Amino acid sequence: MTLDERILDNPAWAALNGPQRSLAAVRGQARRYPADVSPFVGVPLLPDDAVWADLLALVGPGASVVMIGNGVAVPDGWTVEFRGDGVQLVATDRFQTAPYGDAVVLGDEDAEEMLDLTARTKPGPFLPRTHVLGTYLGVRRDGRLVAMAGERLRPPGFTEISAVCTDPEFRGQGLGTRLVQAVGHQIRARGETPMMHAAATNDNAIRLYRSLGFEIRREVSFFAARAPLAEASGPSVE
Repeated sequence: MTLDERILDNPAWAALNGPQRSLAAVRGQARRYPADVSPFVGVPLLPDDAVWADLLALVGPGASVVMIGNGVAVPDGWTVEFRGDGVQLVATDRFQTAPYGDAVVLGDEDAEEMLDLTARTKPGPFLPRTHVLGTYLGVRRDGRLVAMAGERLRPPGFTEISAVCTDPEFRGQGLGTRLVQAVGHQIRARGETPMMHAAATNDNAIRLYRSLGFEIRREVSFFAARAPLAEASGPSVE
Protein backbone atom coordinates (compact mmCIF):
# COMPACT_ATOMS: atom_id res chain seq x y z
CA MET A 1 0.00 0.00 0.00
CA THR A 2 1.45 3.38 -0.96
CA LEU A 3 1.25 6.53 1.12
CA ASP A 4 -1.17 8.08 -1.40
CA GLU A 5 -3.52 5.11 -1.08
CA ARG A 6 -3.78 5.69 2.67
CA ILE A 7 -5.73 8.83 1.81
CA LEU A 8 -8.53 6.45 0.79
CA ASP A 9 -8.82 5.12 4.33
CA ASN A 10 -10.81 8.30 5.09
CA PRO A 11 -11.95 9.61 1.68
CA ALA A 12 -14.64 12.10 2.71
CA TRP A 13 -12.33 13.77 5.25
CA ALA A 14 -9.53 13.94 2.67
CA ALA A 15 -11.87 15.35 0.01
CA LEU A 16 -13.38 18.00 2.28
CA ASN A 17 -9.92 19.12 3.36
CA GLY A 18 -8.59 18.99 -0.21
CA PRO A 19 -10.09 19.33 -3.70
CA GLN A 20 -13.65 19.82 -2.39
CA ARG A 21 -12.73 22.25 0.39
CA SER A 22 -14.79 25.00 -1.27
CA LEU A 23 -17.93 22.94 -0.61
CA ALA A 24 -17.14 22.25 3.04
CA ALA A 25 -18.90 23.62 6.07
CA VAL A 26 -16.41 23.46 8.96
CA ARG A 27 -16.66 23.26 12.73
CA GLY A 28 -13.49 22.34 14.62
CA GLN A 29 -12.54 18.84 13.47
CA ALA A 30 -15.79 18.16 11.59
CA ARG A 31 -16.60 18.77 7.93
CA ARG A 32 -19.75 18.36 5.89
CA TYR A 33 -21.07 18.93 2.38
CA PRO A 34 -24.12 21.17 1.90
CA ALA A 35 -27.24 19.30 3.04
CA ASP A 36 -28.72 19.26 -0.47
CA VAL A 37 -25.46 17.99 -2.04
CA SER A 38 -24.40 14.98 0.02
CA PRO A 39 -25.15 13.40 3.40
CA PHE A 40 -21.47 12.42 3.83
CA VAL A 41 -19.49 14.08 6.59
CA GLY A 42 -15.76 14.06 7.23
CA VAL A 43 -14.08 13.54 10.58
CA PRO A 44 -10.65 12.19 11.56
CA LEU A 45 -10.24 8.43 11.78
CA LEU A 46 -11.61 7.04 15.06
CA PRO A 47 -13.14 10.35 16.24
CA ASP A 48 -13.08 11.17 19.95
CA ASP A 49 -15.77 12.89 22.03
CA ALA A 50 -14.55 16.36 21.04
CA VAL A 51 -14.91 15.52 17.36
CA TRP A 52 -18.45 14.21 17.88
CA ALA A 53 -19.28 17.45 19.73
CA ASP A 54 -17.94 19.43 16.75
CA LEU A 55 -20.04 17.32 14.38
CA LEU A 56 -23.20 17.85 16.43
CA ALA A 57 -22.61 21.60 16.48
CA LEU A 58 -22.02 21.56 12.72
CA VAL A 59 -25.00 19.50 11.56
CA GLY A 60 -27.46 20.43 14.29
CA PRO A 61 -29.60 18.40 16.71
CA GLY A 62 -31.59 15.60 15.10
CA ALA A 63 -29.73 15.75 11.76
CA SER A 64 -28.84 12.55 9.91
CA VAL A 65 -25.33 12.02 8.52
CA VAL A 66 -23.55 9.30 6.54
CA MET A 67 -20.00 8.16 7.22
CA ILE A 68 -17.48 5.71 5.85
CA GLY A 69 -15.81 4.49 9.00
CA ASN A 70 -14.33 1.12 9.81
CA GLY A 71 -14.27 0.65 13.57
CA VAL A 72 -16.08 3.93 14.36
CA ALA A 73 -18.03 3.76 17.62
CA VAL A 74 -21.05 6.06 17.83
CA PRO A 75 -21.24 7.84 21.22
CA ASP A 76 -24.21 7.93 23.56
CA GLY A 77 -27.05 10.04 22.21
CA TRP A 78 -26.35 9.30 18.56
CA THR A 79 -28.55 6.68 16.89
CA VAL A 80 -27.30 4.38 14.15
CA GLU A 81 -30.07 4.22 11.55
CA PHE A 82 -28.28 2.05 9.01
CA ARG A 83 -25.05 0.12 8.79
CA GLY A 84 -23.84 -1.83 5.77
CA ASP A 85 -20.71 -3.50 4.51
CA GLY A 86 -19.05 -2.43 1.29
CA VAL A 87 -15.87 -2.61 -0.72
CA GLN A 88 -13.57 0.09 -2.02
CA LEU A 89 -12.15 -0.46 -5.50
CA VAL A 90 -9.29 1.34 -7.25
CA ALA A 91 -8.57 1.35 -10.99
CA THR A 92 -5.51 -0.52 -12.21
CA ASP A 93 -3.65 -0.21 -15.51
CA ARG A 94 -6.13 -2.74 -16.92
CA PHE A 95 -8.94 -0.19 -16.76
CA GLN A 96 -9.39 0.99 -20.35
CA THR A 97 -11.08 4.39 -20.62
CA ALA A 98 -12.61 6.12 -23.62
CA PRO A 99 -14.99 8.99 -24.39
CA TYR A 100 -18.58 7.99 -25.12
CA GLY A 101 -20.17 9.83 -28.04
CA ASP A 102 -23.73 9.13 -26.87
CA ALA A 103 -23.10 10.67 -23.45
CA VAL A 104 -24.17 14.21 -22.58
CA VAL A 105 -23.06 16.35 -19.64
CA LEU A 106 -25.82 16.70 -17.05
CA GLY A 107 -26.43 19.85 -15.02
CA ASP A 108 -28.95 21.89 -13.11
CA GLU A 109 -31.61 21.57 -15.81
CA ASP A 110 -31.38 17.76 -15.57
CA ALA A 111 -31.56 17.53 -11.77
CA GLU A 112 -35.19 16.40 -11.59
CA GLU A 113 -34.60 13.58 -14.08
CA MET A 114 -31.42 12.55 -12.28
CA LEU A 115 -33.32 12.34 -9.01
CA ASP A 116 -36.07 10.29 -10.66
CA LEU A 117 -33.59 7.83 -12.19
CA THR A 118 -31.63 7.34 -8.97
CA ALA A 119 -34.83 6.98 -6.95
CA ARG A 120 -35.88 4.11 -9.19
CA THR A 121 -32.49 2.40 -9.46
CA LYS A 122 -31.03 3.17 -5.98
CA PRO A 123 -27.29 3.44 -6.72
CA GLY A 124 -26.72 5.21 -3.39
CA PRO A 125 -27.45 8.61 -1.82
CA PHE A 126 -28.33 11.19 -4.48
CA LEU A 127 -29.74 14.59 -3.55
CA PRO A 128 -31.03 17.62 -5.51
CA ARG A 129 -27.55 19.13 -5.96
CA THR A 130 -25.31 16.05 -5.83
CA HIS A 131 -24.34 16.79 -9.42
CA VAL A 132 -22.23 19.80 -8.32
CA LEU A 133 -19.65 17.40 -6.86
CA GLY A 134 -18.22 16.75 -10.33
CA THR A 135 -19.08 15.98 -13.93
CA TYR A 136 -22.08 13.71 -14.48
CA LEU A 137 -22.67 12.06 -17.83
CA GLY A 138 -25.97 10.64 -19.05
CA VAL A 139 -27.47 8.77 -21.97
CA ARG A 140 -30.84 9.74 -23.41
CA ARG A 141 -33.15 7.66 -25.53
CA ASP A 142 -35.99 9.54 -27.25
CA GLY A 143 -35.20 12.48 -24.99
CA ARG A 144 -35.50 10.43 -21.80
CA LEU A 145 -32.59 10.03 -19.35
CA VAL A 146 -32.03 6.27 -19.12
CA ALA A 147 -28.49 5.92 -17.72
CA MET A 148 -25.91 8.01 -15.88
CA ALA A 149 -22.67 8.02 -13.91
CA GLY A 150 -20.57 10.77 -12.39
CA GLU A 151 -17.99 11.96 -9.88
CA ARG A 152 -18.58 12.14 -6.13
CA LEU A 153 -15.79 12.14 -3.49
CA ARG A 154 -12.47 13.66 -4.58
CA PRO A 155 -9.67 12.87 -2.11
CA PRO A 156 -6.33 14.24 -3.37
CA GLY A 157 -5.13 12.28 -6.39
CA PHE A 158 -8.32 10.26 -6.73
CA THR A 159 -11.93 10.71 -7.87
CA GLU A 160 -14.79 8.36 -7.01
CA ILE A 161 -17.05 7.21 -9.84
CA SER A 162 -20.56 7.06 -8.43
CA ALA A 163 -24.30 7.02 -9.22
CA VAL A 164 -23.77 4.39 -11.92
CA CYS A 165 -27.32 3.43 -12.86
CA THR A 166 -29.43 2.34 -15.82
CA ASP A 167 -33.19 2.26 -16.21
CA PRO A 168 -34.28 -1.42 -16.01
CA GLU A 169 -35.80 -1.16 -19.47
CA PHE A 170 -32.40 -0.37 -20.98
CA ARG A 171 -30.12 -2.76 -19.10
CA GLY A 172 -27.98 -5.27 -20.94
CA GLN A 173 -26.88 -2.74 -23.57
CA GLY A 174 -23.53 -1.87 -21.97
CA LEU A 175 -24.56 1.68 -21.09
CA GLY A 176 -23.16 1.49 -17.55
CA THR A 177 -19.86 0.12 -18.81
CA ARG A 178 -19.46 2.87 -21.40
CA LEU A 179 -20.35 5.57 -18.87
CA VAL A 180 -17.87 4.26 -16.28
CA GLN A 181 -15.18 4.25 -18.96
CA ALA A 182 -16.12 7.78 -20.06
CA VAL A 183 -16.14 9.20 -16.53
CA GLY A 184 -12.86 7.40 -15.88
CA HIS A 185 -11.44 8.96 -19.03
CA GLN A 186 -12.04 12.50 -17.76
CA ILE A 187 -10.61 11.61 -14.34
CA ARG A 188 -7.40 10.27 -15.85
CA ALA A 189 -7.19 13.34 -18.10
CA ARG A 190 -6.76 15.36 -14.88
CA GLY A 191 -3.93 13.05 -13.79
CA GLU A 192 -6.07 11.39 -11.10
CA THR A 193 -6.91 7.75 -10.37
CA PRO A 194 -10.52 6.51 -10.58
CA MET A 195 -11.92 4.69 -7.56
CA MET A 196 -15.33 3.38 -6.54
CA HIS A 197 -17.39 2.03 -3.66
CA ALA A 198 -19.95 -0.77 -3.87
CA ALA A 199 -22.15 -2.64 -1.42
CA ALA A 200 -20.54 -5.93 -0.45
CA THR A 201 -23.76 -7.71 -1.42
CA ASN A 202 -23.81 -6.21 -4.94
CA ASP A 203 -22.03 -9.11 -6.59
CA ASN A 204 -23.02 -8.10 -10.12
CA ALA A 205 -21.56 -4.60 -9.78
CA ILE A 206 -18.37 -5.83 -8.16
CA ARG A 207 -17.94 -8.46 -10.87
CA LEU A 208 -18.45 -5.82 -13.57
CA TYR A 209 -16.02 -3.33 -12.05
CA ARG A 210 -13.35 -5.98 -11.58
CA SER A 211 -13.80 -7.11 -15.19
CA LEU A 212 -13.24 -3.49 -16.27
CA GLY A 213 -9.92 -3.31 -14.42
CA PHE A 214 -10.76 -2.26 -10.86
CA GLU A 215 -9.43 -4.18 -7.90
CA ILE A 216 -10.78 -4.33 -4.36
CA ARG A 217 -8.50 -2.35 -2.08
CA ARG A 218 -10.31 -2.97 1.19
CA GLU A 219 -13.60 -3.72 2.88
CA VAL A 220 -15.44 -0.70 4.29
CA SER A 221 -18.35 0.04 6.57
CA PHE A 222 -21.01 2.60 5.68
CA PHE A 223 -23.38 3.88 8.31
CA ALA A 224 -26.02 6.55 8.78
CA ALA A 225 -26.38 8.10 12.22
CA ARG A 226 -28.83 10.61 13.65
CA ALA A 227 -27.58 13.30 16.02
CA PRO A 228 -29.07 13.67 19.49
CA LEU A 229 -31.67 16.37 20.03
CA ALA A 230 -29.56 18.27 22.58
CA GLU A 231 -26.68 20.28 21.09
CA ALA A 232 -23.29 20.08 22.76
CA SER A 233 -20.90 23.03 23.06
CA GLY A 234 -17.82 23.17 20.86
CA PRO A 235 -15.27 25.43 19.18
CA SER A 236 -16.53 28.34 17.16
CA VAL A 237 -17.16 27.95 13.43
CA GLU A 238 -14.15 28.64 11.21
